Amino acid sequence: MTGTEEAVGRWPRQGPLLLGVRHHGPGSARAVRAALAAARPQVVLIEGPPEADALIPLAAEEDMRPPVALLAHAVDEPGRSAFWPLAEFSPEWVAIRWALEHDVPARFIDLPATHTLVWGRDEATEPEDATSADRGEEADRGEEADVPADADADAPVSGAEVRVDPLAVLAETAGYDDPERWWEDVVEHRGGGAGDEGDPFAPFTVLEEAMGALRETFGTGGHDRDLVREAYMRLQMRAAQREFGDEVAVVCGAWHVPALRHRTTVAADKALLKGLPKVRTDMTWVPWTHRRLARRSGYGAGIDSPGWYGHLFGAPDRPVERWLTKVAGLLREEDRMVSSAHVIEAVRLAETLAAMRGRPLAGLTETTDAVRAVMCEGSDVPLALVHDRLVVGDVLGEVPQAAPAVPLQRDLDRIQRRLRLKPEALERELELDLRKDTDAERSRLLHRLELLGVPWGEPVASRGSTGTFRETWRLRWEPELAVRVAEAGVWGTTVLAAATARAESDAVAAPGLADVTALAERCLLAELPDALPTVMRVLTDRAALDADVGHLAQALPALVRSLRYGDVRGTDTGALTEVAAGLAERIFVGLPPACTALDADAAEELRRHVDAVHGAVGLLGDAPAPAHADLRQRWQAVLRVLSDRDTVPGVIRGRAVRLLLDGGELAQDEAARLMGLVLSPGTPPGDAAAWIEGFVGGGSGGGMLLVHDERLLGLVDAWLTGVPAEAFTDVLPLLRRTFSAYEPGVRRTLGELVRRGPGRTGGTATAGAGIPGFAPDLDGERADAVVPVVRLLLGLDTVDDGADNDLVGVGR
Repeated sequence: MTGTEEAVGRWPRQGPLLLGVRHHGPGSARAVRAALAAARPQVVLIEGPPEADALIPLAAEEDMRPPVALLAHAVDEPGRSAFWPLAEFSPEWVAIRWALEHDVPARFIDLPATHTLVWGRDEATEPEDATSADRGEEADRGEEADVPADADADAPVSGAEVRVDPLAVLAETAGYDDPERWWEDVVEHRGGGAGDEGDPFAPFTVLEEAMGALRETFGTGGHDRDLVREAYMRLQMRAAQREFGDEVAVVCGAWHVPALRHRTTVAADKALLKGLPKVRTDMTWVPWTHRRLARRSGYGAGIDSPGWYGHLFGAPDRPVERWLTKVAGLLREEDRMVSSAHVIEAVRLAETLAAMRGRPLAGLTETTDAVRAVMCEGSDVPLALVHDRLVVGDVLGEVPQAAPAVPLQRDLDRIQRRLRLKPEALERELELDLRKDTDAERSRLLHRLELLGVPWGEPVASRGSTGTFRETWRLRWEPELAVRVAEAGVWGTTVLAAATARAESDAVAAPGLADVTALAERCLLAELPDALPTVMRVLTDRAALDADVGHLAQALPALVRSLRYGDVRGTDTGALTEVAAGLAERIFVGLPPACTALDADAAEELRRHVDAVHGAVGLLGDAPAPAHADLRQRWQAVLRVLSDRDTVPGVIRGRAVRLLLDGGELAQDEAARLMGLVLSPGTPPGDAAAWIEGFVGGGSGGGMLLVHDERLLGLVDAWLTGVPAEAFTDVLPLLRRTFSAYEPGVRRTLGELVRRGPGRTGGTATAGAGIPGFAPDLDGERADAVVPVVRLLLGLDTVDDGADNDLVGVGR
């Protein structure tokens, strides 16, 4: 008689075959596969939501690739959701696949999601996050690591006080300080899953005995809701027995096996289920990632090394050698010198460490130590890459198109395929050139999803260009975005319709004027022409009623930026231009009176508004409308008023002078004169320091201004050396804030100039005016000397066609 036939003969026919497992355990998965192959039951019952029974056949589809997850969400509240993740090495997934391959019915028997979603909503301690409501998943992961491992086995258990981690208790009993290492030694390193003497059921018998002892000691172990779930499971088991007899196999968390084996009455189980609240629920398959499996909080499965577990499950033999070869391949891709000799030596070291530590096989700890010592030369930097890419991994599952989905998800899938923008778990940057049709459509899609609260992409600064036709996005698809898409489905059945409806609603509900102008900018970026009329109407009404200059100044920059984006994308922005010009006019009138009677904090905030308005007016002045041609002149008049009024705080007066100087509206001699007046002995040191901060402070290039204009630097130096000792401690914080914002090179150059002193600048000619480094007129001869070099850099000349590339005189 073969080993399999002998094993079948030992299956206890007195009741269902209970296969207690660790969720996402490759050893458990192998053992389940061996036990099912030996027992050949007539039906397989699996821990999971019964609403997903109709989705089980999709697991056999060719384009279904784990990791995936069952997603349940409330129909009327899509953000209320729960996940049941499954990896290739999950025992539940192995059971599903075995049942489909052998034409055996497979059913889920856990408490329906229609109840567990309500539990998530009523959980007082849970965050109000759309994706953290899964108590059905987390409550069942007690065997994974949810409570302290040093729980007192003799202490009384209170349902809300102690949550038992069975693995930690068993590991501690066996003399291990690490539950993961104990599980690897007793389960993962067993091989094919058969127990002693070829019995495939031995692992489950032993684990059931251990869990039975724990349940006798700890009761529910703090998982009081498990009593309700287990009552429902027993009812489902009885129903399956009436239909198939005792040839029923149950795959569930090992913690539940003693409770399912316990004999109770049907009436008692139904009494526990009576009166449970319900919510209407939809369910589907969604892609999952290894990185999500590694998260311990919320609905995460909480395994530390999904990539390693996947390798153990998939490796047919010699797992250590295959793993270290894979590590070597990754490090070679990163241009590290790793040879075959490194792999051989790492295998020897890992096996030696395992023998010294008394382990049956080298585990993740030993292989990691070997990689660090042999392949990474003791450095944790490349080791972190190995952990991120291999131990955890960036595997993203796939689900078939036949899986149920909300219409919005269908439309998003269609757009993603058309734009060749595939969701990926690995973070990557996407450079877009908005002058290209495909890139422009990609930009619109990402902006629309961002507006819908589906942050697939995050805008980042472009490295190569600052032009408005460039965009850079950092893309990363996270599984919970499927929930966000389902939640956004209430706004419409297509991405365009949903984004339009969401924008209109947000405009009406916007708390302030700046929020409406920011929304108008987002509508232009997302190209939502149908939403703009509503947004513009709300914007016009809010602008007419808001008299706060600070609010108007906050709103103007976003509105003007919208004009630039609209110009790049070919959008009609005429209405926005009129509103922006109206806001600018009201700011011009209201800003001078608003700059009086301000404390230091209010003055600094208004100074930032002045900077923002200055940039916005510069852009708005380029608008083609004739009525806006003199906006810059009127703004410069406002700046002159601000620079001359003594009632205006020094930080604003100084910044107004600086902006006029940068715009060519104020001569350098006049700026020096104004600085000299402010820094005269009659001005309080605090006011003078504030003026300096406004004039040369922040990252506005003030440091370079002092470097190249030693007149201004000399004025500041002379004033600072003359500040009385008793006032110096008052002005020091302002000066420190001013100069600490400069680049290190600028600060170093300023220090050198101050150390040399006035008139002793090395290498500079002293002009007739007596100002080192400056001359009254342009030196044409020296300027002409650099022309050949500039032409060569710009490609205006060639070096091989006889053109004049004479660089003589460059060094003059």
